[in-house]
Amino acid sequence: MITQDDLQVLIAFDATPYLVYSAYVDTDMRHETLDAVKLRIRSMLKENDGMPSRDQESIEHYLDLEFDWTKPGVAIFTCAARDYFDAFPANVSFRNRLRVGPRPYVKPLAHYLDYYAHYGVILVDKLGARFFEFHLGELQRYDSALGEDVRKLKRGSGSTATGMRGGNPGARHEHEVVNRNLREMAQISADFFADSRIRRLFIGGSAETVAQFQEYLPKKLLSCIAGTFAIDMTANDSEVRDLTLELLKESNNEREHRLVEQMVTTAAKGGAATAGLEETLKAVREGRVDTLIVSDGYRAPGYFHSESGFVTSSLAFSPYPSDAIDSVDDIVDVAVARTVEQGGQLEVISNHPDLEDVERIGAILRY
Repeated sequence: MITQDDLQVLIAFDATPYLVYSAYVDTDMRHETLDAVKLRIRSMLKENDGMPSRDQESIEHYLDLEFDWTKPGVAIFTCAARDYFDAFPANVSFRNRLRVGPRPYVKPLAHYLDYYAHYGVILVDKLGARFFEFHLGELQRYDSALGEDVRKLKRGSGSTATGMRGGNPGARHEHEVVNRNLREMAQISADFFADSRIRRLFIGGSAETVAQFQEYLPKKLLSCIAGTFAIDMTANDSEVRDLTLELLKESNNEREHRLVEQMVTTAAKGGAATAGLEETLKAVREGRVDTLIVSDGYRAPGYFHSESGFVTSSLAFSPYPSDAIDSVDDIVDVAVARTVEQGGQLEVISNHPDLEDVERIGAILRY
């Protein structure tokens, strides 16, 4: 599993004057056979006529003999001229793409590390709960707990219209036991996630029980809740993972749209945000970017001074002579790498018209 440290190593690798081939591959076989997937990969590699045979062979050798085909995605980086090869299987699929440059193309990996980062799941009913922590689509920790048995005592002839203080001791007892169980499960939840880095939490169960359960959760966990859903308590780990990954996508999409709106509005008011390529690159080279926001698939040529980290879309903005600064095919990917190096975050956004209207790139700034 890739880590932030792995990403930093990728960012630091420079193959100049040679080229790194970065392949992001969809290996999900739920809708295709293995042979069909491999054929698609070979076709993608052959589309690059200049790819050295050693690099193509390195990728094919890895996929044939080393890759775990239960994984639905993989990112592969190779530069045979530098004896360099690395691969990172993923628990979600990537969009198929091959990028070439003196450095690894890291934008999809940086997005993957943020988008699918630590999230929690609690399944709860009147008797107990199950607790999950996922990271990058993989189950990291699991536990479960049971409370007191809920005995549904036979109702007496007295009316329940008087409420819990009135005529039905069976209903009163059941209500008290359920409340004790939910309160206990909430405390166990707090203990389970106490040292966790989850940013989002999903709670599954019946609507009534989930609503009651949330009343007992501490504020820290309440602030992480990104959604609730109906599910059977006996669902297996794979069912929980698949369902909550879809919920995670929905939650992330909503968050990303709010983020774009915040960025565009703040930039228009002259606040701590930028909109547009050169203004955003200016913030990157000044180290002010907290969150870089990029439209999915956006690429633009530009210039990069490797010694200083200077990035720009035009030589007109460069303090360096043209022979002292490198021309790059994708200055956006360089900006992503610089932002991650500086401790910033990346958001890759799909299908947001407001972002398309501001050159497909912008940033929320630290100051």
